Amino acid sequence: MRNRMLYSALQGVAAIQQLTRPHALDFMECVSKEIATLFRNGNKLLVAGNGGSLSDATHFAEEWTGYFRSPRQALPAIAISDPAHLTCVANDVGFDQVFSRGVEALGRAGDALVVLTTSGKSKNLIHAVEKAKEQKMTTIAFLGKGGGALLGVCDYELLIEGFSTSDRIQEAHMTAMHIIIEMVEFLLFPSAEEASPHMLQEEPAAR
Repeated sequence: MRNRMLYSALQGVAAIQQLTRPHALDFMECVSKEIATLFRNGNKLLVAGNGGSLSDATHFAEEWTGYFRSPRQALPAIAISDPAHLTCVANDVGFDQVFSRGVEALGRAGDALVVLTTSGKSKNLIHAVEKAKEQKMTTIAFLGKGGGALLGVCDYELLIEGFSTSDRIQEAHMTAMHIIIEMVEFLLFPSAEEASPHMLQEEPAAR
């Protein structure tokens, strides 16, 4: 059993180590700057995923509306996760539309949609990205298992490769999301004491 636990731990490390690759660092840097600009402009994030990725989507959203490491101004992020909405649309329209209807209702030009998927094959997320593009929103995808139909579709994409199961992919996705939150907080709120609404209007001073 111990060898199996060690192997599992090393697999988790290997997944997260992919975030040190140049393309992953580029993704996190670009997305951090994009989200910081979005918040400065008064726009918001929408986040969507299925199953464990929906749990990760709600986790990602609450880190913005709450705070990550230091107290600061709340930032607008919504996970499309309301049970009444999801079951209403699934029952009356179809499960493939549960996220696209949320994007249609809540998304506006200048906002961003973040989709979390370990396969890239979920039709409800594909339709959500299509709707976001129609509404001139930025699209950001966290992918795995080859990327599926979403690979090459979104404005920014992170692909975690080499894992056939979802758990390790999701662990790497969450680590990347935590890094992005940390970087955005650094860009918008260089020190906790300065965390006030005016910080959203300008770049932090060079250090």
